Amino acid sequence: MMRFAPILAVISIALSSIYGVSSSPLLLDLDISGIVGVDLSHGNHYGAPVAPWQSGAKPGWYFGSHPGNHHELPCLTGLICKILKLFPFALQCPVKPPTLPPSDGYQQTFSNLTGATQAADYLTFGLVDTIADCKAMCNSVQGCNFVNSYHDVNGKDGSTQLTCSLFSACHTSSDATNTGGQSQPDGSIDYIINSDGFCKA
Repeated sequence: MMRFAPILAVISIALSSIYGVSSSPLLLDLDISGIVGVDLSHGNHYGAPVAPWQSGAKPGWYFGSHPGNHHELPCLTGLICKILKLFPFALQCPVKPPTLPPSDGYQQTFSNLTGATQAADYLTFGLVDTIADCKAMCNSVQGCNFVNSYHDVNGKDGSTQLTCSLFSACHTSSDATNTGGQSQPDGSIDYIINSDGFCKA
């Protein structure tokens, strides 16, 4: 019966979304990695257990408008969002921010640097389309107070998406010490550009 648990969970969620019935809390004891294919819990840094400045780092998720371009990552849209709601300890799908809000609740601490934040209070990182998407991710991660978005040139398997790193404390340019320099599978070396930091106000 346990091997059918992920299938039953998905069917339950699908039916609840069709008929408007809330999903059963009995599913909470299921293993999230068995259902979505990766451990998106806090203890696993929401799918990115290796920090972005360490060798072998891989983004843990994707949030944006082009999920079809990121088959290798859990894309935080659609059915997976309903599944994640069954696991309150896991990463949750953010709500897209409104366009051009008068104030989004963040204050910029640095901009356009060639180094990314490297700090012990690292929470997770993934890929996003925009800085607003990165802030929306921070708003969905418990304890997140700082976002660092940047282009990791030659990193992330050649992706052109922004890297979005989340931290629990605010940081300044003095913590933007990750300048890349990691060898990639194709022999290239990654480097950081357009690094921006934002702290919750």
